[in-house]
Amino acid sequence: MNMLSKLKLIVPLLFLSFLISCNDSESSSVNQGAPTISVRLVDSPGDYEAVNVDVLDVMIKMDDDSDDDNGWMSLKAEGDIVNLLEFTGGVSKVLVERFPIPAGTLSQMRLVLGDRNTIVIENEEGEDPSEYDLKTPSGQQSGLKVKIDALIEEGFTYDFVLDFDVDKSIVHAGNSGNIILKPVLYASAEASSGIIEGTVSPTDVPSIAKVLVSDPDGNFEITAYTNDLGAFALWGVPAGTYDVIVMPEDDNSIYSYGSATDVVVFNGEITTIADPIELMLKPGSITGKITNEGDAVVTASVEVGGETLSATTDENGVFLIENVPPGSYIVTLTPAEGSGLETYMMNNVEVKPTEVTDLGNIELQMTP
Repeated sequence: MNMLSKLKLIVPLLFLSFLISCNDSESSSVNQGAPTISVRLVDSPGDYEAVNVDVLDVMIKMDDDSDDDNGWMSLKAEGDIVNLLEFTGGVSKVLVERFPIPAGTLSQMRLVLGDRNTIVIENEEGEDPSEYDLKTPSGQQSGLKVKIDALIEEGFTYDFVLDFDVDKSIVHAGNSGNIILKPVLYASAEASSGIIEGTVSPTDVPSIAKVLVSDPDGNFEITAYTNDLGAFALWGVPAGTYDVIVMPEDDNSIYSYGSATDVVVFNGEITTIADPIELMLKPGSITGKITNEGDAVVTASVEVGGETLSATTDENGVFLIENVPPGSYIVTLTPAEGSGLETYMMNNVEVKPTEVTDLGNIELQMTP
């Protein structure tokens, strides 16, 4: 298995200023194969009871490093008032979940805050903690802008973490008694999925490839169609080990399915399945009727890859061997012990996909 196009993005960034106004500018360039982005908020601990921040949105700029207020794209974040001190020790707040964005360079990210920011400070022993408004120099709404400059490629998902440094972000303004919020943010980013590429044989059978992804919120499938050359690409597959299943689009096809097992995916990499995934032909069946008088039971059998497939006759002397892969076989007819009938072998019995091969009426010879 070849591993191609390794991508690693680790972007440490520091931000110490506010941007006052924000203009939404939705991008219309997102397409079906667009990459997706997730954004989580975490916190470096601070010596407070609570730091409540009014998160309104997360926005990004693609291919634009300017300070212009135009060109921002909303990620439709789940706005809420969150206590930053709850998101330490591996706990995080998901703000954006797998939102599609254009490919290109993600130049900047903006965390948009409202004006309902407060801080809770512990008082002397025996007194209840006190809650104070967190003043912001920009008044009603603050856009906390972070430089990113991360390459975003089609087919991948990206996981961004915004680390809100509480200790450095809270400023006690001398004798005024005001407590000012001057956020210090660190950002890191990495590809949080990979791509599986492969081909299907026969190439002229339009097919669908899929993997099943296990997720704490519920399992889901990632699927892709093959092209005219039988190639497919499964985009946005989280790191892990998967079985890739391929099935024809047409339910009436003579082919059933094919698979590649234990396909390993690494975040930020393309995993190429070296050999084509072979679609198996749908099985056929073999039937016939034993016409000898009496109630002797006969077992019909064929050998398939070291395994024996068999069926016994019913009250009418009819047998039916099912799920026989297409091919040429020797059918062995074995009478029950004591029946007085001879075992009989029929050579070159052809089985075709989805068809029933009828051997017709068969009369077995008596044992001499």
